[in-house]
Amino acid sequence: MRTYFLSHLGCFLLLLSYTISLSAQWQSSVIWQDEEGRLNYKKDTLGNRIPNFSYAGYKGGGIPIPEIPQVLTIGPVEGDNTAHIQAALDSVARLPMDDQGHRGALQLDTGRYEIQGILRISASGVVLRGSGDRDDPSENTILVGVANTPTQRTLLIAGGGSSSRWSGRVEGTTSLVLSEKVLVGEYAIKVEHPEYYQEGDNVIINHPCTEAWLEAIEGGGAVSEGPWSVNSQPLIFNRRIESIEDSILTLDVPLYNTLDKSLSPTFLYTYDRAGILTEIGIEELRIEIETAGPEDEEHVWNALGMVEVEDAWVKNCSFLHFGLAGVYTATASRITIDNCEALDPVSIITGGRRYNFNLSISSSQVLVKDCLASNGRHHYVSNGTSSVSGSVFLNCVSQAAYNASEGHRRWSMGLLYDNLRETEVRTSRILLGLYNRGDYGTAHGWSAAHSVAWNCNMGGAKLVVQKPPTAQNYAIGCSGLVNGNGPWPGEVGFIEGTGEPMLHLPSLYLAQLDARLAGKQSVITSLAGDRGKPLWNIFPNPSEGRLVIQAPNNRPFSGKLVDLSGKVAIIFSGRESWQGSIQTIPKGVYLLEISQVGETQWIRWTKQ
Repeated sequence: MRTYFLSHLGCFLLLLSYTISLSAQWQSSVIWQDEEGRLNYKKDTLGNRIPNFSYAGYKGGGIPIPEIPQVLTIGPVEGDNTAHIQAALDSVARLPMDDQGHRGALQLDTGRYEIQGILRISASGVVLRGSGDRDDPSENTILVGVANTPTQRTLLIAGGGSSSRWSGRVEGTTSLVLSEKVLVGEYAIKVEHPEYYQEGDNVIINHPCTEAWLEAIEGGGAVSEGPWSVNSQPLIFNRRIESIEDSILTLDVPLYNTLDKSLSPTFLYTYDRAGILTEIGIEELRIEIETAGPEDEEHVWNALGMVEVEDAWVKNCSFLHFGLAGVYTATASRITIDNCEALDPVSIITGGRRYNFNLSISSSQVLVKDCLASNGRHHYVSNGTSSVSGSVFLNCVSQAAYNASEGHRRWSMGLLYDNLRETEVRTSRILLGLYNRGDYGTAHGWSAAHSVAWNCNMGGAKLVVQKPPTAQNYAIGCSGLVNGNGPWPGEVGFIEGTGEPMLHLPSLYLAQLDARLAGKQSVITSLAGDRGKPLWNIFPNPSEGRLVIQAPNNRPFSGKLVDLSGKVAIIFSGRESWQGSIQTIPKGVYLLEISQVGETQWIRWTKQ
């Protein structure tokens, strides 16, 4: 729903002509850019708002991936190349670091490298670089995963290699959070023992999964399989302390879910960072997995795992014929996956398979940009439950998907799908979902919270956005069949501008990044409309069969629904709310003229 507030009819006609012009741009009513270039955010009545996603990626976003000089070059040998490449990686790992934490790059010459085992980058500052990621071995570097020992292995693991889930605590640093409520998108927390911490400390914030929190989120959304169990889904955030003032810690990155003291006793501790490696890169190579296809499962299962790693990158790489993931992340923060392809997995088509770009357990601030995925089940997915947050899929293409890109299960937080494009659509299923997955899988339930689909082109496929209890999800400026009609119960989420071109901020991530780097502070409009007026709740929008109008107060209101020619379709009046059937109204764009206490507001609404 896009909302306009006007003082007189002349302003309305001028704005209307501008709005329906082919060259006009429009702005969201929950986040918009003012004349000074600042981004303005609107909270709903629960304090929910779109959070700042600009911290995703290497070094926390906005920092270019470094160019690391090569220090060693090797070519392929006959037979198994596992030991050959591993020895070269280990040689680079023994080199000293420079002052930026880099040792150097191992350059793999063109050709095919048979890999019968597992390759590991197990030291910080090491880059593995090929000569190109296309299919011609005379000009590119191709790692060929053969055999199945160990069973369904990952071919290349970059990082410490253990999915430790940020669990390691520095002794004597655990403190309760005293803030009664820290809203989604906020940075500051009040703690019981500020003396335990210093600026720059890496801290882990844990909002336990209590009976009270589970009750607030209605058991997690599962139906016959629920509710989720106590302690099963703690909300976990990996942060650094920017500043300390009295008992207030200011964090480097906002929180992607509200912390409510009345529901759970949130605590934090200094992370010991045991096993975490940094400044690792994978560049310009191709991993092909040898299979007996098309449903063979006795082969390498993942091409690349970024595990127990921070400030790392994967760029200009291709991954083919994996069973589960082309790339997955686990215990991983501030990762950029740039211009990569995860194509044509080989497996039976069922659960636990074909997650081409997979954010697994404890993945934070991962940026997947300009990537291509094909023939998978869940192309761009969070599969790490309530320890995944603040991650972005930017300008990616999903080709011939069997199922949805989505928050997959159990309260992934702060996911942004920014300009995702669906092509070669071959299913009537949902292809992008921020919704309740109910009893699917292991009682997946509410799979995403405080997540956004922004300017996504669904190629005519379905995008389902539902509102979780206590939270919100958003679809803004997307095209396709966009609604809240999920496979399991859930209130419709915030849907606005479906099918409308010329969104003023074509990319939310880039707009937020630009605003942050330019030092333009955000403005939060609390519990109000986008120009400081009361917030009317108009839903569904767009709608097929009904219209509900909820007033922001209990004062009487009246109004009418008019099409763009000025013809009146419905006249209505109410006190707190009004609802009615609109099935007989032709499809198109309408304007609601709502009058209350001498003030008239115009709200855009679409019948689909």
